[in-house]
Amino acid sequence: MPGKRIMLDVLKGKALSPPPLWMMRQAGRYLPEYRETRKRAGSFLDLCYDPDLAVEVTLQPIERFGFDASILFSDILVVPNALGREVRFEEGHGPILKPIAAAEIPALNGETFHVNLEPVYETVRRLRAKLPDETTLIGFCGAPWTVATYMIAGHGTPDQGPARLFAYREPEAFARLLKILADRSAAYLIRQIEAGADAVQIFDSWSGVLDEASFDAFCIEPVAEIVRQVKAAHPDIPVIGFPKGAGERYRDYRKKTGITGLGLDWTVPLSMARELQGEGAVQGNLDPLRLVAGGKALADGVDAILRTLGDGPLIFNLGHGITPETPVAHVEAMVKMVRSHR
Repeated sequence: MPGKRIMLDVLKGKALSPPPLWMMRQAGRYLPEYRETRKRAGSFLDLCYDPDLAVEVTLQPIERFGFDASILFSDILVVPNALGREVRFEEGHGPILKPIAAAEIPALNGETFHVNLEPVYETVRRLRAKLPDETTLIGFCGAPWTVATYMIAGHGTPDQGPARLFAYREPEAFARLLKILADRSAAYLIRQIEAGADAVQIFDSWSGVLDEASFDAFCIEPVAEIVRQVKAAHPDIPVIGFPKGAGERYRDYRKKTGITGLGLDWTVPLSMARELQGEGAVQGNLDPLRLVAGGKALADGVDAILRTLGDGPLIFNLGHGITPETPVAHVEAMVKMVRSHR
């Protein structure tokens, strides 16, 4: 029964010891079984859109580590792809898109949006049927700002300068793009919930490159609109927001957006995390490179988080996604450390 899903209890504000545990990018290249499945898939997007294979890789870390939550295997860029934009992934280069021009934004095609994403919804349905009852299933999307940065530049850049410049030069077109992405992302999350997701997460991986006014306009306002639409349809479903690199702006992000749980990157001081925990559940925030290093670096990082945040509503996680070079044995050690905490 859903009541066994302890991560949902924490998102309601309950403190548990040990805390629930999962990892961002937990289905990924650090796992040998993932690499084997990835070879069979063809392209990365083929893997995202094949329910058989997407279910297989989503379940791999659950079967190996018994995490308390499972996150749908997909990518934030399936949303622009479903809107008719070309997306591909090149080894060593990441995502490649055809950069969108201001004049092309009104023509973004939403007519077949849900049809294009039906394989993702089918993956969610199958996952909820196959996962252990006690495992929380997380759906997700990218935040409009982060997705827009890739649509505008056509690839990732060190500071997402092309998107920032576009926003300053073409404010009306950029506002329209964010509105389209917010509306479509909300609809996407609602469909994932209807297919069986217990909670959803919004990834804003590039929120840390913006100035104060832009952060409010480009990060907070679109995410607040997504949360408003999701809560209107499913008021009891928790929404986790992860504004990576937000720094001091983490302090009022939850209040301004309406999210339930707050994902923290590894640069957030634990004293600040403790303060934020006073307003609700926090998730994070182990430096992924401590997990790569293992040994004392890993033990010290895990201990500091559990000592500071372990008596409040905490979902133990990394401060960003696990990296491909992470030894599986280090993940096993981390799980043991967290699970033995009392």
